[in-house]
Amino acid sequence: MWAFLLNLISGPIISGFINAYKAKLAAGNTSERIAADLAQRELEVQKTELQAQAQLKIAEIGHWWEPEKLFAYTLWIYFTKVYLYDAAFGFGSTDAVRGDVAVWGAMVIGFYFGKRGFENIARILKR
Repeated sequence: MWAFLLNLISGPIISGFINAYKAKLAAGNTSERIAADLAQRELEVQKTELQAQAQLKIAEIGHWWEPEKLFAYTLWIYFTKVYLYDAAFGFGSTDAVRGDVAVWGAMVIGFYFGKRGFENIARILKR
């Protein structure tokens, strides 16, 4: 799937390489040849950047042991116990979480659910 997306994105880059190479061959004087070389190098850098970004996404996605997921699993187990075992089925009772642990749990939940939104906002503002 990633290879297909990379080919889809890099299609214009490859055609840009071909056009830059044609411009290099057709360039009559030195300044036009230098401009064509710079354009070709810029396209090579863009292609390398796209490949590096694709590799980073592949490396980051899909691991169950990522720290943010581990904290989310811990809170999921706690809330499942409180809501299902204690409240719904009435099998036990769990004391309320107080103090720093309650604050940390709220921060983890806020981070887990709010992180992607902040990333999207930062990406929009970056443009």
